[in-house]
Amino acid sequence: MIEYRNVYKSFDHPVLQGISLQVERGEMFGLFGPSGTGKSVLLKTTIGLIELDLGDVLVEGDSVYRDGKSALRRIRHKVGYVFQHAALFDSLTVFENVEMGIPEEQLKTLPRREVARRVWDALELVNLEPDQVLGMLPAELSGGMKKRVGIARATVSRPRILLWDEPTTGLDPVNTAAVERLINRLTDELQVTSIIVTHDVEGGLAMCDRVSMLEGGRLRFVGAPSAFRESADPVVKAFVDRASAAAALDFVEVE
Repeated sequence: MIEYRNVYKSFDHPVLQGISLQVERGEMFGLFGPSGTGKSVLLKTTIGLIELDLGDVLVEGDSVYRDGKSALRRIRHKVGYVFQHAALFDSLTVFENVEMGIPEEQLKTLPRREVARRVWDALELVNLEPDQVLGMLPAELSGGMKKRVGIARATVSRPRILLWDEPTTGLDPVNTAAVERLINRLTDELQVTSIIVTHDVEGGLAMCDRVSMLEGGRLRFVGAPSAFRESADPVVKAFVDRASAAAALDFVEVE
């Protein structure tokens, strides 16, 4: 479904250094790693939000970087992107924010009643009450509600691929668990291929079919969640141990 081919990207220092990776159709794939290892950068290359220094990304056989604007437009129509911190537009209502997830060329031709129905359905899908939130501004929403509106925007066009960039960042453990349950449900209901970047390693391991770990801009691990937990690689093991300790501390704080 998605293939990263020898992907290189530097800013003021190397961020991605030769990433080659395949994500299968219908798979929930996790990207783990310490901060600054290029997880979100790799995710953004999937829809061409970042120019590469070298390499390519293919989505269902279409090249993100070499097949031109029409192919990129076709790819982006297949993908829903859930940004960190929801990335809602402060001056737009919930309705207007979710509406922006519908491709512009469709908005030009769809009857307004159909647009309203799609927005309504997308909000119901993420367990929000449309009649209560449609006219609200982001400043009037809780952190958890903002996350759900961001997810509604990403799913309103019923994409075939969902990219999740730290979807639980800034949430307490209770809301983190609720959003992760929602991610699981949407993945099943929408029958999508998903890639998730998350700092919640325990939650990610429970959700994902396969996971990977980036370290120093390179792939350190790719495999099943169980193999990740049991890895003898000292770098992977140290990362898992730190994540487990952090999760235990969060649990104690909630208790």
